[in-house]
Amino acid sequence: MTTTTETYRAEQVEVAGLRVQYLQGGTGEPILVLHHSIGNPGWLSFHQELAGSNSVCAPDLPGYGQSERPEWARDPRDLAILLHQMLDKQGVEDISVIGLGFGGWVAAEMATMHQHRISSMVLVGAPGIQPEEGEILDQMLIDYHEYVQAGFHDESKYDAEFGESPDPEIMELWDFSREMTARLTWKPYMFNRRLSALLGEVQTPTLIVWGDNDAVVPISVAHAYEQALANARIEVIPDCGHLVDLEQPARLAELAVAHFGS
Repeated sequence: MTTTTETYRAEQVEVAGLRVQYLQGGTGEPILVLHHSIGNPGWLSFHQELAGSNSVCAPDLPGYGQSERPEWARDPRDLAILLHQMLDKQGVEDISVIGLGFGGWVAAEMATMHQHRISSMVLVGAPGIQPEEGEILDQMLIDYHEYVQAGFHDESKYDAEFGESPDPEIMELWDFSREMTARLTWKPYMFNRRLSALLGEVQTPTLIVWGDNDAVVPISVAHAYEQALANARIEVIPDCGHLVDLEQPARLAELAVAHFGS
């Protein structure tokens, strides 16, 4: 796995009696980055690209990585509530949010709760809405390394990121993350029938980013988000899969920073 050597720090905050860990780096306007269902593997080149001109907060979502697990949580909306409480604790009233995959679903739920806190939003390959065409790949039915491989358009980039045999720590992270994801997204799998209706009131400027070869979440979901949100547009990245932040981090950061700046 490729990580950056640039400076960042690990911090913790207590939310609803739970320890939430986050990585913090850079200076400037604040950006909250919410990770995929595979967990947060650390401070990556994508974070560092953003941190060149912004203050980046990349938490382990509650129940993932080094953050304590809310045993009662059964819905991504529960994580959205906890993240708003985390931002309350930090005194953050205005922030841009990037949601990666599953993290995009959580970001969308956050916007339905307190859109005035979220100045701008980027959803990257986000599930959360039932596809009209195609199906969301069920990570519970295949080996987890196969699921992560399916997130890449170019398999050689998977090998460069994780190697032919991923480190035991990464495999453990994936396994632990899948357990929490199952608790939160099962029946219906990876979508919320209420979300589209609730998004209709959200005015937050939103950039919807999709890899043109996303084999995990069908691009029909991107169009569903665009239709549900009042102020959204889609950007499709060529030669890219679901894990845009790992496969084309510089391009994704460029699009996000330009969107936030506008």
